[in-house]
Amino acid sequence: MNNRRLIYLDNNSTTPCDPRVVDAMIPYFYEKHGNAASRSHQFGWEAEDAVDYAREQVAQLIGAEDKEIIFTSGATESNNLAIKGVFEMYAKKGNHIITAETEHKAVLDTCKHLEKVGAEVTYLKVQEDGMVSLTDLEAAMRPTTILVSFMWANNETGVIQDMKGIADICEKHGVLFHSDATQAVGKIPTLAREIGVHLMSFTAHKMYGPKGVGALYVSRKNPRVKVTAQMDGGGHERGMRSGTLNVPGIVGFGKAAEIARLEMAQDAERLSKMRDRLQAELTQLEETKVNGNENSRMPHVTNISFKHVEGEGLMMTFNQSIAVSSGSACTSASLEPSYVLVGMGLGDDLAHSSIRFSLGRFTSDEEIDEAIKLVANGVNHMRELSPIWEMYKDGVDLTKIEWAAH
Repeated sequence: MNNRRLIYLDNNSTTPCDPRVVDAMIPYFYEKHGNAASRSHQFGWEAEDAVDYAREQVAQLIGAEDKEIIFTSGATESNNLAIKGVFEMYAKKGNHIITAETEHKAVLDTCKHLEKVGAEVTYLKVQEDGMVSLTDLEAAMRPTTILVSFMWANNETGVIQDMKGIADICEKHGVLFHSDATQAVGKIPTLAREIGVHLMSFTAHKMYGPKGVGALYVSRKNPRVKVTAQMDGGGHERGMRSGTLNVPGIVGFGKAAEIARLEMAQDAERLSKMRDRLQAELTQLEETKVNGNENSRMPHVTNISFKHVEGEGLMMTFNQSIAVSSGSACTSASLEPSYVLVGMGLGDDLAHSSIRFSLGRFTSDEEIDEAIKLVANGVNHMRELSPIWEMYKDGVDLTKIEWAAH
């Protein structure tokens, strides 16, 4: 490992813990180590009080009541609990779920699982800018529709859906609206009740809190929503999620939520300026394309395709000095092109040549300067070596070429 500090621009995968979060957690590992369910002594009471306070902090961030927050192990579990829990609880009303092709795997794979046990799922295509068409949503509604599930902001492109528009259609049809808001909570306002979202999944580790702790918001009024438990045991979390509470994690989550509520606006303003500068510089390179709706996306994210440059190969040229991702962290183990970008109509070539840059609270201007230089050099270097780029520059129509099979 060289001594150069790595530039971390992969904050959509995970964020570093804020030191203030770590400080809040430390006492709960050792001095105040009680189980929040131990109601008979001081240690348990201290733990319970800490959890109650964290629940208030998290609820405040999303404009909810503290009783509407169910703590889980993370957003994947929250998505499972919301979608499976609604499917089972509302089975008498219907079995139809509507979601989008570009959702996170935690939603898509949960829906695929439910299809095996009798669910009917409509996977809507998105438009070229990554947005769900409200007309398509309206057309997909059936008398048996019980749940609509769309992410608030996409993990790969940062595109923010028209949440109010979706919520209004759900209300009109009397259908529950779930949102995987993992990428949005703590970075932009996500006031679930105000918008009309009835269930919302999110996690601490995307907002400078610890890994392994998340939450599901479940509306308690207008409408009062119920979900069946997916984890059985001692009836913790109002019977919706059994298991000993991760007290230090929950304390950290609460602190992260409080910091986000107070600093979100200034973080967003600073990061969007840096992101815009990064994007403006990199799109001066020939044949680059910004993926996703630029007027409706997260302030800290840009996803750029560099034509005829393979994303994974480009990342190699940085010599591991910048952490970015091509595709999403959850699927980048396979060399498939990003299904999110393909779902937005990008050809495999452009989907393969995309890099996601996600900035964070600890990103500095100097790091952005350095990243611009490294990425631009990398793209130019890759293109110099590329026979395809040479053909493209010579005016060859690459779509007409018959590639010989090996």
